[in-house]
Amino acid sequence: MASIVQNGEQVLREVAPALPEELFNTPELAQILEDMRTALDAEPDGVALAAPQIGVSYRIFIVRYDRIVPPPEDGDAELPADVGVYINPEFIRTSQRRLEVDEGCLSVRGIYGKTRRYERATVRARREDGSSFERGGGGLLAQIFQHETDHLDGTLFIDHATDLVEIKRTSDDT
Repeated sequence: MASIVQNGEQVLREVAPALPEELFNTPELAQILEDMRTALDAEPDGVALAAPQIGVSYRIFIVRYDRIVPPPEDGDAELPADVGVYINPEFIRTSQRRLEVDEGCLSVRGIYGKTRRYERATVRARREDGSSFERGGGGLLAQIFQHETDHLDGTLFIDHATDLVEIKRTSDDT
């Protein structure tokens, strides 16, 4: 299983290249995406993951949509995994308004801070089969688009966050 690399690993500071055309719809891409899903599934507080976070330098990120919606009213019910794949994403639109939001990162465990993110953002990306799509979002989804794209550009949220705090995790934390 792929593990999530932590701050200090060079791959997190590199600008990831676009996924080459010849890798769309291949077993190699399918394996990268499966490794990303498995790594993200293992982190119950994770909502998204960029390929560099598992040591793979390509412009890919995934989003667990089921983890960014309110939980079902039946506290025992669990939503099925709903994963969005974004390959070679680019912003096509952002709002003018930016908000200060709380942020953390699976590659900078235990550190949290405030970042300024666009309130709304729309990206154009490609699916595993190479087809293009656009998706817009506000609030947390817009924040995710910006955070994950930062990863693809070699930037960590701590590079521009304010009010950083460290929260020690115990062995009981999941």
